[in-house]
Order: sequence, then structure tokens, then C-alpha cells
Amino acid sequence: MSFWRKVASIFKRDKGGQQGQTSGPRVGDYSQFFGFGTAGTAMSVATVYRCVELLGNSVANLPMRYLRKKDGLFTEDEGARLSYLLKIQPDDTKSAFDFWKETITELLLEGNAYIVPIYNSFSLNLDRLVLCARGSVYHDVYKNTYTVNDLLNGVTGTFSENEIIHLKGYSLDGKSGISVLSYARLTIDTALAGDNETRNRFVNGGNVRGIINNDKGVVGFGEYQDEELQKTATDIDSRFKNGEHIVSLPGQVDFKQISLSSTDMQFLESRKFNVREICRFFGVHPSFVFDDTSNNYKSAEMANVAFLSNTLNPYLRKIENEFLRKLVAPSLAFTYKLEFDRRGLYACDLEGKSKNQAAQISTGLYTVNELRAEENRPPIAGGDKILVSANLKDILAEGNETSKSNENE
Repeated sequence: MSFWRKVASIFKRDKGGQQGQTSGPRVGDYSQFFGFGTAGTAMSVATVYRCVELLGNSVANLPMRYLRKKDGLFTEDEGARLSYLLKIQPDDTKSAFDFWKETITELLLEGNAYIVPIYNSFSLNLDRLVLCARGSVYHDVYKNTYTVNDLLNGVTGTFSENEIIHLKGYSLDGKSGISVLSYARLTIDTALAGDNETRNRFVNGGNVRGIINNDKGVVGFGEYQDEELQKTATDIDSRFKNGEHIVSLPGQVDFKQISLSSTDMQFLESRKFNVREICRFFGVHPSFVFDDTSNNYKSAEMANVAFLSNTLNPYLRKIENEFLRKLVAPSLAFTYKLEFDRRGLYACDLEGKSKNQAAQISTGLYTVNELRAEENRPPIAGGDKILVSANLKDILAEGNETSKSNENE
């Protein structure tokens, strides 16, 4: 009977599988990857925590604006309900900052972030934006449906593709994302092992481990000799644990160390390598996670530019495009626009901000009063004039003026 049970277990369908779900690990399930736990444990690695925190805060710092095209220009529609939801409070229990930070965190750790727009049943206007709790959404990639069972936020039901905002991480099929942790599992697991080993070394004071045996020239050990050898090993082990470094051994007893020292394992070098390796997966420069590297003003500036253009901006464009195609009708897609105000990136960089404003005025892009309005300053007389730099002249005109002056002389 047991033979047929074994045969039946080979063809037995997994009870946890659902229609449309492929075989293999469930997206967001890290227990099979990390020897020390799940994604929560992975966040205990300082580099992972800092990368996730940096990306989440960077996006949350930028207010998202709901713009409407009028007279050929896009201006913010502050009276719209959607503008309030995106900029101040998307849900009853979340501010806009917490909402965007949690969205990026789920996108990085889970590979997918699901946002359900809830409409008022009477006015049919958008009421709130609900970020679904982790593990509460099942995505059928074949039927393009989303089954939500989020009791925490009070959202249940089955939604079609155009009824839910789906932000995906790196995707192989274009329909579901894969978390960064899934690809960085080996590096993060190594970092976790390094943290665990460091803790053990501090807890036990770097105890030595080894094997104690008798002299190989002596043969015919009996039970009494083995008991005495065990007592000797226990005594020496307790002396090492008590902090002794050099101990004496009885006659005809040999000790061989089997544990590797930190130098042999190149412990510190491997831990430094793990920091940079994790940063590569998240696209964050090591200087942003306070890595001990040689850094100067120029390299820091280039690292900041690379982070904004290569790492942060793709996340912003992903969110902007997904919100636009899910919340705005196709016929109005070129009349309304959703975008993050990227000027917030320089809010604390006063020197860079002043240089940028000076360049905008000198090129005629902004007037003085327009920039003063952004800084919440009252307008000044003559500040509405468009100014341009007059330092550049036509080289031919300069030559003609020189020749005319020579003729006059």
C-alpha cells in the first residue's frame, strides 16, 4: 500500500497552487532562498536596509502633480480630487509620503506593488487609492485578472487589468515582476552569514575549535582511556571559553585546530565586497550607504547625477506612466498629465538650486517673479520681464565693428 502512495505522491497536484500560477517559488517567498529567514531578515542587513530606505525616501520626497493642459501649457489642477489624493492623502490611514515610500518598498522587496482605485458609489468620483497589503493579491497572468483579499484595508474582489494599478519590478514575462532580493539572494545570504558569524565571534570571544587525540604511537586505547580523553577535551574547551589563550596539555595528548581565523577567511574583505555587490543590485552608489571608499567632490557629484538619472528616474517614469494609463481615459491622455515634481530633488542643495535658478533666468526660461512665486515670495516691479544673457555676440558683427572703428580713426 505504501508503494502506491509513493507513486500517487509523484503525480499529486500541489494544494497551494492556483490556476494561472506557474510552478516554482511564489513571488515574494524568500524562505527558500535565505538560510536565515525571509525578507524581513534580509532588511536586517545594513546595506539592504539603506538601499531600500534611500530609494523609498527619494521618491516620497517628490510631490506628484496632476496637470491639465490649458492654452497649450500644463498647469496644476489643484481643485481636482485626484490632485489631493496624489499630493496629500491617498488613503484615510496614509499620508502621501508614507504611501509612496511603502509603494517603492513593496516594489523592491516583493517585485510587485498593487494599488486599487476606489470610486464613490454615489458620485462615481475617485474616493481613495489603496495600496494592497503584501500577499493579499493573486494575479492570474493568463486571464489578466487580480483577485484581492485585503482584509486589512477592506478591499476584496476580482479586478481586471484596467481596474488596478500594477507596478512591476524586473519582469521576464512582462506581466509580473520579480523582486531584487530574488536575484541578490546569494549575496545577501552571504552577508547574513557574515553578520551571524560576527555575532558568534563576539558572543563566545572568538573561541578556538579543534580536535584532541592521543599520541599516534600508542595503540590499543580502551574505554577508560577514551573517557579520560573526553574529560581532557571538556576541560580544555572550558578553559578556552573562560578567556585563556595558552593552555597546557597532558602527556601524549595532541590538539589540532580546525576553525579558521578571521585573517584566514579574509573576513573583513569579504564583508566589504558584499556591500558593493548589494549596491550593484539596487543601483545605488556605495557612497550613499556610507561605504568606506575614497571620495571627493567631483566623484560625489557624478554619483549623485548617476543615481538621479539611472536609478531614480526610471522608477518615477514607471509610476507616472502606469497611473496615467489607469486613471486617465485614452481620449484625455494628452490633455492631462501626472508627473513628479523633480525640483524637489534640489530642495536641500542650496548651491545647486541657486545655480539652476540663475541659469533659468539667464536663458529666458523663467522670469524673476515666477521663481519668486515658487519660493513663496511676493512679486517685485519689473520682475515679469524675460531676461537673457548679453555676453555673447555674433563674431562677424564684432569684426565689422572693429573695422569701422579703425576707419574712423
